[in-house]
Amino acid sequence: MTADSTQQGTGEDRRIASDPRWLAAGAAGLAAAVLTLWGFRGMPGGALTLWLAPLPLFMAGIGFGAGAVIGAVGVALAALMTVGSSLGAGLFLGIFGAPAAALVVASRRGGSAGPDLAAPFTLLGILPAAGVAVAAWLLSDMPGGMEGALRGAVEQAMSRMGLPASEGIVAELVRVKAAAIGFWVAMALLINAAAASGLLVRFGIIAARPAFREARLPAWYAVLPALALGLWLVADEGSDAVELSLLLALLVPVFLHGLAGFHRATSALRGRPMVLGGAYAALLIMSVPVALAVTGYGLFDILNGTRGRRGAPPPQR
Repeated sequence: MTADSTQQGTGEDRRIASDPRWLAAGAAGLAAAVLTLWGFRGMPGGALTLWLAPLPLFMAGIGFGAGAVIGAVGVALAALMTVGSSLGAGLFLGIFGAPAAALVVASRRGGSAGPDLAAPFTLLGILPAAGVAVAAWLLSDMPGGMEGALRGAVEQAMSRMGLPASEGIVAELVRVKAAAIGFWVAMALLINAAAASGLLVRFGIIAARPAFREARLPAWYAVLPALALGLWLVADEGSDAVELSLLLALLVPVFLHGLAGFHRATSALRGRPMVLGGAYAALLIMSVPVALAVTGYGLFDILNGTRGRRGAPPPQR
């Protein structure tokens, strides 16, 4: 009986050790934990490695399935709890771990037809907005709430850099700081997902990269920024950081939708690299007006479905 149980347990261990999904989960989780700890402990290049922490998670999820990315997040969380601190583990889970797993799980709805990118695109706005709402609720007992906490952080940062903390500059930074954090987290998740798919194609694990330019937000998503806009318009002037952050966070997928539409619209142009290069240069030089124009086009495209009609295949004869 004991020998049979031992043999059965050994067989199960061998099956686990030979399952590529479990191996990918373990390797990705440990890699993500190392990258996160490297950043949290201020090691050389830590600012870069911290933003690369989702990369192994996406490689596990895109290459080996939703179970692999969930297992990878669990392994990374256990490693961070063991070697680091519960605060660091919680930050990793909230900023990178849970969002990466949610994006991969949402993309698996496409089944054999390929990844469904509509749901992950919506999450790139909903998750940061939810983070802003949760942070506002958690900081509601502090003097000034979330805005008071952001004000203290901005004043401390400007003092360390030796910059004058004038009231006007501090007030403007407080209004957009939470939204800026959400924007960079969303962009980090998107860039890491694209890089992971590119590496998986190079290694021959998947056949082709997901067509990010084909991603399309559903029409109902336009309701969320509209609601956030209404909240911002009725908020008291000077104390609207939470409402403005919600609005800007929910507009990030609309901006990405506009970029995807621009990539699709220029796909047949001969000078496409120069056109895209000029567009991104304009986005860097005149960031606010160009970003507003791209977001406006994205919103127009969501409501009118022009890309869907324009991209329809020709009728078969």
